[in-house]
Amino acid sequence: MDRQDWAIRTERLRRVYKVREPGRKGELVALDDVNLTVYRGELFGLLGPNGAGKTTLIKILTTLLAPTSGRAWVLGIDVMEAPHRIRPRINMVSGGETSGYGLLTVRENLWMFAQFYGIPSPVAHRRIRSLLEQMNMLDRMHTKLSDLSTGLRQKMNIARGFLTDPEVLFLDEPTLGLDVAAARDVRRMIRTWMAAHPGRTVLLTTHYMHEAEELCDRVAIIHGGRILACDTPTNLKRRLQREAIFQIRTGPMNGLNPQTLERLPGVRRILYRVTPTGVRLDCYLEDEAALGPLISTLTEHRVRLEALEKREPTLEDVFVHMVGHGLDEGEGTHAG
Repeated sequence: MDRQDWAIRTERLRRVYKVREPGRKGELVALDDVNLTVYRGELFGLLGPNGAGKTTLIKILTTLLAPTSGRAWVLGIDVMEAPHRIRPRINMVSGGETSGYGLLTVRENLWMFAQFYGIPSPVAHRRIRSLLEQMNMLDRMHTKLSDLSTGLRQKMNIARGFLTDPEVLFLDEPTLGLDVAAARDVRRMIRTWMAAHPGRTVLLTTHYMHEAEELCDRVAIIHGGRILACDTPTNLKRRLQREAIFQIRTGPMNGLNPQTLERLPGVRRILYRVTPTGVRLDCYLEDEAALGPLISTLTEHRVRLEALEKREPTLEDVFVHMVGHGLDEGEGTHAG
């Protein structure tokens, strides 16, 4: 595509932190040779566990942090050469933010942010009302920020991101810590805004794979500061069609080590999770023939089988395939 179609582009982007802790010196590589292109009008997902490098990349693209080497452009503008030209055209919201003034109401806080961007008051008030209605917060318009729950404060901050009508909006873990209903409101808000503003671009970082699968046109999987894959969710999942994936729910494992199961012929990997009612095993097999010996081994150890189902690959399966573990384990020590 032509350069005018790029909203974001990086070339060999690298960020290294100096470690100066007592008894520990050296370097911490947060981003390592990142090449990425996000097109205008795209809802692009950056997926990875905590510490993968997602937030470091966002900070560079929003001109808050300088790269160690490599280059990055937003809306065709180099982030190092002309950050002042980028900032009025973008916005950013991070999950768990507590920005705002407690003595001001929700409407007053949002109006104040609008003034920072020079938005005329009549326009600001129309946008504020519309955004709060979409976020199911219209009844809280005149509530002081200090009287809101943490979740409602976060929803207000997300509304603030859309208020300035940015050409590129960076959403860094926007639903982190929200309950199911609030997260659903946020996802609906993102979809509605994208549909109403063709040509606007959203870069969403998340470690909730279902969220990316629901929202994103394309996704990149990042781990250890490196991009492991970048494609549509459908194409990424298609890579695993050759594997047979079974989910087995059991009672207590009775001392059986999941690694014993992984050593069985035809077993690629076992993702082991303890649940409130027992154990869930996500089994990635070369083919269905490997299921028999696996079940026999569980039975020999008197592990009670409660449910067995074959399922289609998900984005989390893609992540497990590439990284070797799920998002909730083995997250490493890279700076986030």
